[in-house]
Amino acid sequence: MILALVFSISILALAVAGYLANYVMKQNTGTKEMQEVASAIKEGAEAFLKRQYKTIGILTLVVAVLLFAVYSYTGKTDYAIKTSLAFVVGAVSSGLAGIIGMFVSVRSNIRTAAAAKKSLGEAVKVAMRGGAVSGIVVVALSLLGVAGLYYAFGANPQETPFLIVGYGFGASFVALFAQLGGGIYTKAADVGADLVGKVEAGIPEDDPRNPAVIADLVGDNVGDCAGRGADLFESTAAENIGAMILGVALFPVFGINGVLFPLVARALGLLASMVGIFFVTSKGKDPMKTLNKGYFVSSFLSAVLFYFATMKMLNNVYFFYAGLVGIVVSILFVYITQYYTEYKYRPVKEIAEASETGPATNVIAGLAVGLESTAAPVIVISAALILSYKLGVWSNVPHGGLYGTAIATMGMLSTAAYILAMDTFGPITDNAGGIVEMSNSPKEIRVVTDKLDAVGNTTKALTKGYAIGSAALAAFLLFSAYMDEVAKLTGAAFDVINLSRIEVFVGGLLGAMLVFLFSALAIRAVGKTASYIIAEVRRQFKNKAIMEGTVKPDYARCVDITTKGALKNMVLPGALAVLFPLVVGLLLRAEAVAAFLMVGTISGILMALLLNNSGGAWDNAKKYIETGAHGGKGSDAHKAAVVGDTVGDPAKDTAGPSIHVLIKLLATLTLVMAPLFI
Repeated sequence: MILALVFSISILALAVAGYLANYVMKQNTGTKEMQEVASAIKEGAEAFLKRQYKTIGILTLVVAVLLFAVYSYTGKTDYAIKTSLAFVVGAVSSGLAGIIGMFVSVRSNIRTAAAAKKSLGEAVKVAMRGGAVSGIVVVALSLLGVAGLYYAFGANPQETPFLIVGYGFGASFVALFAQLGGGIYTKAADVGADLVGKVEAGIPEDDPRNPAVIADLVGDNVGDCAGRGADLFESTAAENIGAMILGVALFPVFGINGVLFPLVARALGLLASMVGIFFVTSKGKDPMKTLNKGYFVSSFLSAVLFYFATMKMLNNVYFFYAGLVGIVVSILFVYITQYYTEYKYRPVKEIAEASETGPATNVIAGLAVGLESTAAPVIVISAALILSYKLGVWSNVPHGGLYGTAIATMGMLSTAAYILAMDTFGPITDNAGGIVEMSNSPKEIRVVTDKLDAVGNTTKALTKGYAIGSAALAAFLLFSAYMDEVAKLTGAAFDVINLSRIEVFVGGLLGAMLVFLFSALAIRAVGKTASYIIAEVRRQFKNKAIMEGTVKPDYARCVDITTKGALKNMVLPGALAVLFPLVVGLLLRAEAVAAFLMVGTISGILMALLLNNSGGAWDNAKKYIETGAHGGKGSDAHKAAVVGDTVGDPAKDTAGPSIHVLIKLLATLTLVMAPLFI
């Protein structure tokens, strides 16, 4: 009955996603000029994704064979078959979620641009419904995958959760390369377009004379839609599996309910998110207020449904309070991220003011904001973990403390579908602005899309804050699941990590180092790929007819160069993230891996917050100046802000979001490979 409920809600969600997609596709597609631009974006995005997933597909098959070999080597043939199969299913599901989301987003952009002719509210409604398709599909597919494998692998509540850990690893594996490759692509194109177009040539953003502008617009889709979709897909999948594993320890208390409660909680959160999405209407003059209204409706309904599910399945109000902690944390993260990245607040205004004295002071101010922004989120995460653990202890259930932290994670991720819809809203509106600019539409339409773009920039930043917050809670959950897995394999208690042991301390040190090295490789990859684009744009600008507007630039060449560069440069950081933990585990063994995972997670949380928030603040400082502040567009302050934004681009859209995935990849990989480390 429980699985039937989960399957029913998931299928209903896919039907709602189909309805929303149909609604968007029925909207007006604008002028012929708009359609030409949108077609170029769609073709570029689909070509990149096709080549990217071909590369990822080959890597996935190689890892699946290795997984089979590892478990066969340990003498567990049944585990070998099921774990490698779960890995492939997780990888395919993650890729499918990203592809579906991007498929709709590259068709929603032109319809949002056309809706902007009618009104701001109408454009908000179209863009949000387009984004909602991605959000709903990601969570529904995650649920169907975990519940389907649980059923297919025997539905034994005390054994099956350990057999489906490969699903989370497969989702994390694809998410890392999808986020990394898409992030490199989008920021390399953005940097190339901005530095040569805005700074050197002095032409506006999305000017049709800029050869890199189509590649830049393509990047918004492959980085923010496909990449973030894969990111949150693996968050929900990994959290579900980790919580189910912790639920096994409570089987004597709750029976099957404790194991399947995570799936029910996720399904009910999906229902709440769908209701919230329909609260985003064409009424209201402030798009952010409209989106926030839908979010608060989703959060409130999630809390109500969470209460009924907790009391029905666990019959303990303390676990409901733990879930409520997670819901409150998600709201706090949204507000904290807004404070550090929206230009109506002090941090971004300080960066804009610093731009008046040049690029150097802009960069210094932005770095300071990023460093400062780590404090509040870490305090919130720490308080949430302690409080949810205490609530679990107060439940008087044996091992209830860890289960309390798991339920807090479920609470935070309950609105994942709505948050992802807000994230995809960002690239859709960004693309809409580009389409309006490149098709030479009237200025009053561009005014509308500029407002949407500014809001979309904020929603993308909010999602990154939410993603790292959920990653932090989920990583602790998965760390606990790893400890349980090692204890199960060894038959001995494993609940203490002794950092005074030299190999364990070294394991922790290597975990922190990996985060820094991975970030360096990701940012360098953007720089390398951007240099290819800069050289190509400069080459094309030598043709005076392009600058005069009498000859169209070669957009396709820039798209092709960026695609090749991104796919080439994503391999090294991706391979490092997958192989390095294996080396540590094989050389230093299970306890050192636990330290590696613990310290790597802590370092990753701080680094991701620094990169995400500083990058978002730099971007919005530039947008604030473009509203007319500090001299407006073309001023020295604006040029300095463009440089700061360029520095922040690979931070907030490549390295930062990729670290979200890295944290969970380390957790799922070590969980799957635990038999090798004993």
